[in-house]
Amino acid sequence: MLRYDIDDTIAAIATGVGKSGIGIVRLSGKNALTVADKIFVAKDGKKPSTFKTYTTHYGWVINQFSGSKVLKFSNSDLRTNELTNQRIEIVDEVILTVMRAPKSFTREDVVEINCHGGIVALRRVLDLVLENGCRLASPGEFTKRAFLNGRIDLAQAEAVLDIIRAKTDFALKLSVEQLRGALSHQINKISKVLLDILSLLEADIDFPEEEISAVNSEEISQKLGAINNELKNILDTSKQGRIFREGINVVICGKPNVGKSSLLNALLKQERSIVTPLPGTTRDTIEEIIDIKGIPVRIVDTAGIIEPRDLIEKKAVQRSKRHIDLADLVILLFDGSKRLAKEDEVLMRKIKRKNTLAIINKIDLKQKIERGRIQRRFSQAIDISAKKLKNIDLVESAIADLVYNGKISCPESIMVSNLRHIEALKKVEKFIAQALNSLDNKLSLEFVAQDIKGALTYLDSILGKDFSQDLLDKIFSEFCIGK
Repeated sequence: MLRYDIDDTIAAIATGVGKSGIGIVRLSGKNALTVADKIFVAKDGKKPSTFKTYTTHYGWVINQFSGSKVLKFSNSDLRTNELTNQRIEIVDEVILTVMRAPKSFTREDVVEINCHGGIVALRRVLDLVLENGCRLASPGEFTKRAFLNGRIDLAQAEAVLDIIRAKTDFALKLSVEQLRGALSHQINKISKVLLDILSLLEADIDFPEEEISAVNSEEISQKLGAINNELKNILDTSKQGRIFREGINVVICGKPNVGKSSLLNALLKQERSIVTPLPGTTRDTIEEIIDIKGIPVRIVDTAGIIEPRDLIEKKAVQRSKRHIDLADLVILLFDGSKRLAKEDEVLMRKIKRKNTLAIINKIDLKQKIERGRIQRRFSQAIDISAKKLKNIDLVESAIADLVYNGKISCPESIMVSNLRHIEALKKVEKFIAQALNSLDNKLSLEFVAQDIKGALTYLDSILGKDFSQDLLDKIFSEFCIGK
């Protein structure tokens, strides 16, 4: 990200590109209202710089050509040639909202122009805004300003991106809780206890001649032990948190014509893959993301070809193999209406080291499969009919159970999911453990104080109290422009 001056007034399209009912152009900065005055005429003729905060106003975005003079503008002017005579072009009919500093997202003056959602109208409005004193915002710059101006901390800023990227309702809930400050509150609470301990330690270190020490090693040890337990509890949620945030990769594999595409369609609850009685219909991988009990699951339907007959099928097999190698979970599908074939045995050998869920399909037909041979390989096998949508719920439950070992929950406690936060908390835990060890071994209090300072440094880094420009650039470069 380029290092732009925070005093600039920035603007960007804040809604997704494409056809929609409404599109928003957002401005933020000290000149946001001045720029709005130049391009917006309210129906009552008033200027945006006179509007009260948190108010919306109906009017028009206009393009004034050189030498034109904007007078009071009313709806009747739309039906006359007066605009042409004044060399004024109406660009769009809009609703303009004003949010004055400091009570806005960025703590700066913010103007949002609600235009019609077509890309041409949005681009014309944005171009006018840029021509009249704004510059185009860089990715995430609105949120970055909210952080730099003290509106939110860095953990909350990262939660904004998580909300945008949330793939399930529960992932959204986790992100909203972090934006509201749940993690930040917990970090601040731990930091306060550590600062109190550090002040006692440093007083004792700085004034060793005092007859009565203010340091009670046993009490400090208890407080550090409580913090250590709290950190362990938070980190224990990190695996689930990462899964809810990023999801898992699930691959459906099996020999040709066992019903892989039918199972994918059943899990998606829509027709995504072509299904025919002919073997080898799927000649390439098909990927979709679905929500299974709150878990974002990237599910891949692979080609069932075992022995490729041409170059296309060879590449399809190679791609299927790569997906299987990277999978968190493999669904191995069998055709219950047929005996186990050589292809089934080949696949069972190939995935023997993978976390695997065995499923026997086509139970609506007469069964011929040797279940004993499958049960000897796998702890369980689920009977389904993908075509008749029978027992699909059991597949969903089994996927969730394998992910969480039967412990699926939506805890009210904090669930940390951001890798940067997880790594920082692990460092904090390490420093606290070292401090406890120093106390247990009755080492100098200077060692304990040093470890607590190290822990505080990493806690501060989570909230952005201590940050580098490179860190900010990395975080905010992942945002879209306009957020």
